[in-house]
Amino acid sequence: MNMRRSTALVAATIAIGALGAHAAAADSASPSPKVTVPSGLYGKGDPTYDGVWRQSLALVAQHEVGVKPAAKAVDWLAGQQCENGGFAAYRAEPGKPCDTKTKIDSNATAAAVQALAAVGGRDGEVAKGVDRLKKSQNADGGWGYGLGMDSDANSTSVVVGALVAAGEKPSEVKSSKGRTATDALASLALPCSKGEDGGALAYQPDKKGGLAANADATAAGVLGALGTGFAPDKGSAPDSYTCEDGKDAKALAHNGAVYLQNQLQPRLYLKSQLAGAKDQPDYGNTADAITAVAAAEGTKYTKDPYTWLEKNAQDWAAQTGPAAYAELIFAARATGNDPRDFGGTDLVSALNKTGPEPASTKSSASDPDEKKDDGGSGANWWIISVMFIAAVGAGFLLSGRKKQQP
Repeated sequence: MNMRRSTALVAATIAIGALGAHAAAADSASPSPKVTVPSGLYGKGDPTYDGVWRQSLALVAQHEVGVKPAAKAVDWLAGQQCENGGFAAYRAEPGKPCDTKTKIDSNATAAAVQALAAVGGRDGEVAKGVDRLKKSQNADGGWGYGLGMDSDANSTSVVVGALVAAGEKPSEVKSSKGRTATDALASLALPCSKGEDGGALAYQPDKKGGLAANADATAAGVLGALGTGFAPDKGSAPDSYTCEDGKDAKALAHNGAVYLQNQLQPRLYLKSQLAGAKDQPDYGNTADAITAVAAAEGTKYTKDPYTWLEKNAQDWAAQTGPAAYAELIFAARATGNDPRDFGGTDLVSALNKTGPEPASTKSSASDPDEKKDDGGSGANWWIISVMFIAAVGAGFLLSGRKKQQP
């Protein structure tokens, strides 16, 4: 969630891979005295920078485990949509029309589309959201965090998930220059010749066009290349676990997963990149990496990291809230584990308790392998981006800028 060509952007880009574990998590802090948390929203923390995001992840995760959310939870999310189809991170006054000051972003819009497609019965909102995303596609085939921002791996990938959830074929969604999301992701991939960084994706190029491996962007990019959303199915083991030259979607997913495997193997978790967080784990990015590797390569290299996650991530999830519980549910599902028995913790129940009581729940654990239901630019941008990363507590996410359109 960072933006190039600014000192603040560069700092955010360096830190993005690990902000989830050590930044001020959305639910670990009390809401601002001026912010009232809506009753239909998941989580008790200040929703200013992550309200739509955490609500969307919660609804997708509940759908994956057979939980039907409360109507007011779905209504709250749908009510955040602007007339043009886009979503901002949070609108305190959803009854007030969006205007040029409303900071619509691709991540909130794409996440909401995935969630509303999953719960069903919201075809109109989904269609409007997809239309907004298509109109904001960059010439290189990708998406930036905000309208007019340069493409990044995270934003491009979460949009791919939204397109797929809405029944679109990402390969057929092309920019004005005929480029697709895969083209954008391929431009951010480090070649196999880069040694231990080979196969990784960068978040964005630096000022000189250089690419730096970023585990968070790579985990998102793997799912984008696979053409899946937040909650992928378990993949099958490949013929080779080595980086293989190629720029097509299959190669991007495979090589990204190989890079993530190599990052996880030494200590079973990804380390935080925050200043002062020496050798501390990044639980959110670790969960995302496990999900991505399992989706692309199967579970051969995820068993030990997942066991580590079960033993160590529970306090983080409790402090962080719904987005964290959702990430762990996605990791459990992708690896063929039971999210209702995560090291003795029922992630589903814990997630449900962070919001309004669901309309219905499954009485028994869902089969992790069962077939899923398809369901159908102002100067303050960098501040919003950095604070959003800090609020989310998760792995997935953030030049000339064009004027924001409502």
